[in-house]
Amino acid sequence: MVKLRLKRLGKKREASYRIVAVHATSRRDGRPLEELGFYNPRTNETKLDIPAIVKRLKEGAQPTETVRSILAKANVFEQVRA
Repeated sequence: MVKLRLKRLGKKREASYRIVAVHATSRRDGRPLEELGFYNPRTNETKLDIPAIVKRLKEGAQPTETVRSILAKANVFEQVRA
């Protein structure tokens, strides 16, 4: 099963994350299948590759709760239904 989840980057107490597609059994910071976006919780900055995310969701990828909320704020799920 493919999951959309966060991969941690940055220094201690200055984390930023990449949104990646990975196999469900792989490690948090392991090699991803594809990098789909960026999220910085300190500044609430997000950059998303929306066509690639929509493609992965249509193929059956399951987002984690945190990634689901980030995608919901960006209205990505409305594009999946269309």
